[in-house]
Amino acid sequence: MGLPDGWYGDDGKLFREFEFGTYQEGVDFAVRVAAQAEERGHHPDLHIYFRKVRVNFFTHDAGGVTQADIDGARAVDTLLPAPDTQAQAAQD
Repeated sequence: MGLPDGWYGDDGKLFREFEFGTYQEGVDFAVRVAAQAEERGHHPDLHIYFRKVRVNFFTHDAGGVTQADIDGARAVDTLLPAPDTQAQAAQD
């Protein structure tokens, strides 16, 4: 099971921290992750900090990381703006 870029962990937990320009951007991202999790039926733990959001995937029934967690991590990555969009937003 290869981990998606930017994600860390082992058989116990898969996680990534996302950084944002403002607290509100982080909260908005967490809300998008939550909505996506509802649609997918697989829910990560979300931790919201000042301008950071940490997403943890772990399948409780399996006692560790499964393919569903890897797929969930890849899906979360699709919620990020494209790098060109981020650079343009920083310039505006």
